[in-house]
Amino acid sequence: MLKFAANLSMMYQEYPFLDRYAAAAADGFTGVECMFPYSEPAAFVRERIDAAGVSQVLFNAPPGITARGERGLAALPGRQAEFQAGIEHALAYATTLSCSNVHVMAGLAPEGVARESLLDCYRENLDWAARQARSAGVTLLIEPINTRDIPGYILNRQDEAHAIVQVVNAPNLKVQMDLYHCQIVEGDVTAKLHEYLPTGRVGHLQIAGVPQRHEPDRGELDYGWVFGVLRELRYSGWIGCEYRPAGHTSAGLRWLNAARA
Repeated sequence: MLKFAANLSMMYQEYPFLDRYAAAAADGFTGVECMFPYSEPAAFVRERIDAAGVSQVLFNAPPGITARGERGLAALPGRQAEFQAGIEHALAYATTLSCSNVHVMAGLAPEGVARESLLDCYRENLDWAARQARSAGVTLLIEPINTRDIPGYILNRQDEAHAIVQVVNAPNLKVQMDLYHCQIVEGDVTAKLHEYLPTGRVGHLQIAGVPQRHEPDRGELDYGWVFGVLRELRYSGWIGCEYRPAGHTSAGLRWLNAARA
């Protein structure tokens, strides 16, 4: 059976963040993910996780200085000390929340810096971070993101992400495959799933309708077909529902009931 995790940064905006855990559980979600839980003490978040009876399956490492619009530090030369401090902070949260996956954002490409320099920094930082995460029992994930939503983001394609994972060669470094981003950048989602899921390098999937990032049953991508492909490939990991509900979150979950059926 496919496992769906509610993304509490995008879904259940009707409630304050900590109340979203109970709201997701009431709709039958057993897993949740979010972008950045750091505005709340980890112990408070853990209380809500336990009270709701759900699992925290993913969150992001700190992205840098959000007031400047930063979207990660992993590939930015000269920011290694900040990156390492962020990873340590994320791993402390992961330990408290019993969360086994942390997404590490690459960042926006600075002007005038050669791409190969960025990728060298990226691989070195990921190697360091994966070694720290391994002792905490955490898998790190890297995600290709489309440049329409985040102009200038360094990592955009599935093949680029898999090449980086292969070079770093850490058992706890995998790819977070967001089918919304994949469809916008590359399309051919079925072929990509057949190509990459059997490698064992995909650690997490995410879904949203394309192009408006609403519920998966809205838009150009046929998730009924996609879910059939995932069953065929025997995908057993979590599927994060990283979409913006078009209306009230619970009212838009017809797609979930159909997927479970």
